[in-house]
Amino acid sequence: MSRSQYGWMAAFWAGAALGGACGDPVTRPEAIECGDLDPGYLADGGVGRDGIPALTNPDFVPIDDEERTGYLSAESRVIGVEIDGGWLAIPHNVMYRHEIVNLNRDDTQIAVTYCPLTGSALTFDRELVDDAGFGVSGLLYRANLIMYDRNTDDSLWPQMAGEAACGPKDGVALARRPVVEMTWAGWKELFSGSEVVGIEPAESFIYSVNPYGVSYEDPDNPDFIGFPIPRDDVRRPPKERVLGLPASGGQPAVAFPFLAMTEAGDFWTVGFDYAGTSAVVFWDAGRQAAVAFRPVASGRTLTFMALDDGFVDSETGSRWNVTGLATEGALEGERLEIIADAYVAFWQPWAAFHPGTTLFIE
Repeated sequence: MSRSQYGWMAAFWAGAALGGACGDPVTRPEAIECGDLDPGYLADGGVGRDGIPALTNPDFVPIDDEERTGYLSAESRVIGVEIDGGWLAIPHNVMYRHEIVNLNRDDTQIAVTYCPLTGSALTFDRELVDDAGFGVSGLLYRANLIMYDRNTDDSLWPQMAGEAACGPKDGVALARRPVVEMTWAGWKELFSGSEVVGIEPAESFIYSVNPYGVSYEDPDNPDFIGFPIPRDDVRRPPKERVLGLPASGGQPAVAFPFLAMTEAGDFWTVGFDYAGTSAVVFWDAGRQAAVAFRPVASGRTLTFMALDDGFVDSETGSRWNVTGLATEGALEGERLEIIADAYVAFWQPWAAFHPGTTLFIE
């Protein structure tokens, strides 16, 4: 299925009209000049601006609401964000068809974003666009979603770059908010009392499948629906998920491939230095979750080991889960700080946006 066909269906399902026929999904928008973006990797997604309709403040329901979560399977992936001490889950199933969810909670205005083509999930604070919502521009760069903000709609924001590439906001970088991504079954086990986007039963069939096809996310599938993307780095399968941290302070980007971590064990951890400060990654194969943290709790830096059923710190013997929560021991109830710059994406797009990435485990 082409992205243009998918876009038409997404708009139809959302009750929106595209206002015109969909274009060729690999058309280059030659009239667009956008900062330093290589025009060879700019593409018209074929759906038009807002052809994939972003959501604002969708309904959230308790995770045990079986009627309105029936569109999710145990293996469905969800993107988790914390707002004012409460956790919200936004499933990939929803993001396949909307790509952006603008959330307004009290004094917090954020945009949760997911590009199905590149498998990349990032959450941004909207303060630097005066809390305006983001929309889907219909354009792609290196096969990745390009957003626009509704205050300056000629400012274009490639999602994986995290900053405007052209327009009045050119060069402005958005503040990132930490995310946790894992399977729906894993989320329900670890985040009791949280909420998830609820879908009415009459619409469940729409959101229960990946419209790109079941094989699109196969790690070895090299197809990005014909959209141009650099393919220089072939150290990992093109659509293997990785947890990556961008380059910082003269240090190259680093990435942790899911398949390599799976081979390392059901639980795996490593400590390293990132941006001049200690960092640690936890991996939970059963929940398909990798999260990067600052390993500090109660004012002390911790070192961690992986066990058969989780993680333990050497300093206090406290037990921890993949979300960075201490579940037993002297530090029970403490939670590690998630590194906001870290996010999950498919390997090929990650390498395209972060050339020279160091692989921590191969």
